[in-house]
Amino acid sequence: MARTGRPRQFDPLEATDAALRLFWQYGYESTSVAQLRGAMGISVASFYAAFSSKDQLFDAVVQRYLSTFGQVTAIATDQDLPPREAVERTLRQSVHMQTDPSHPSGCLVALAETTGASENQRVRDLLADRRAWDRRNIEACVERGVVLGDLSAGTDAGALAAVFHSFLLGVSTQARDGLPAETLDAAVTHVMRVWDSARAGHNGQDPGRCSGRGPDR
Repeated sequence: MARTGRPRQFDPLEATDAALRLFWQYGYESTSVAQLRGAMGISVASFYAAFSSKDQLFDAVVQRYLSTFGQVTAIATDQDLPPREAVERTLRQSVHMQTDPSHPSGCLVALAETTGASENQRVRDLLADRRAWDRRNIEACVERGVVLGDLSAGTDAGALAAVFHSFLLGVSTQARDGLPAETLDAAVTHVMRVWDSARAGHNGQDPGRCSGRGPDR
């Protein structure tokens, strides 16, 4: 008599990574539980036993994303770097990550859920909170630049941070539309001129440090 094998076990981390790629590619609302289970290779019972719901799975996916791919923006919190360099590296490393062909393009936090059904407001709030975290970190870099005397005392930290954060979010759409990394990296060079134009004692001349590519990733 044939022996009945034990149910195949699954690795929760591998399953979460499989779900991450689906949510990253298609967004929260467009990704069904059936698609998720197929990619994760688990039964309905195993899905709900492990993750409770699609909503809870997405929470796990976001945390996984932030601890891996999303770390490219954490460099803005590095107090050992000059503030301008911290911002520039954040932008350039984000461009590199978002255009990497080994995974879906763009940023999951920027693309997964910005509009949609009202019942998914909690998901939108979750992602908005993370985007706000990035914006606050960039603003802190600007404020540090003012304190250190690199930026003029009258610099509007919130407005200048919004320039860089808006660019960062826009990279997601441009990357998803297929703009090459080289073009987006060159765009970082141009957007950093906004910082240089706000520097203390800036005389209106194009600063030489803005030419060429930025720091190594």
